[in-house]
Amino acid sequence: MLKTKLIILSLAVLVLFNHCSKTDKKNSKKAIINKTESNETKKDSLINFKVLKEKDEKILLLNDKNAIPFFFNYQKENLEDKVRISTRFGDIDIQLYKNTPYHRANFIFLTKKKYFNGSTFHRVVPGFVIQGGNSDRKETAEKRRKIGKYLLPPDTRKGYKHHRGVISMPSSEIENPHKLASPYEFFIVQQAPGAYHLDGGYTAFGRVIKGMEVVDRINQQKIDGREAPLTNIHIEVSIIE
Repeated sequence: MLKTKLIILSLAVLVLFNHCSKTDKKNSKKAIINKTESNETKKDSLINFKVLKEKDEKILLLNDKNAIPFFFNYQKENLEDKVRISTRFGDIDIQLYKNTPYHRANFIFLTKKKYFNGSTFHRVVPGFVIQGGNSDRKETAEKRRKIGKYLLPPDTRKGYKHHRGVISMPSSEIENPHKLASPYEFFIVQQAPGAYHLDGGYTAFGRVIKGMEVVDRINQQKIDGREAPLTNIHIEVSIIE
């Protein structure tokens, strides 16, 4: 009788142990699943944050108040400093100065936004400069509207001079005693050895490293009384990797 009781007790303990073991494994598996779900949730949150950030950047309209804070952050994350201006006369390769950070960042930003594509060298002053970044097309005005209306402060204390081949930024046409720069346009000095009377008034933010013969050819095109080429000189601007 005692032997029988011991056998029954042993069987009960074995059943209880097996049940606990299965429960622990089930709970352990559940814990792994919960951990995985937690990681997936975290991943989803990061994706949502990225999408939200990209969405905010797309709808961000730049203005005189937020442009500098925007480009302060943008220049730290977008380090490109070489661009190519393509025309029907050939390519003009430009090295942008890293220590004019807001002007470099602005040009890279507009290039990545494809703002310049379809615009023109709309002003040519023989023996002086070629100026680009604008056009009479509605598409150009629409691109500006979607990016925003803002000006950039001059950055003229870095010692850069307006040598032949330097790219600089014109000031706005509005009443502008502080020479705030018009961010959508640029000019390249064609004059030799340079246009040094511009020093201190305009921000030189890069230089031509290849294609000055293209600049010279554009500067030789026939123009009207407004200094606009008689035939449009369309441009596309891209990043050089």
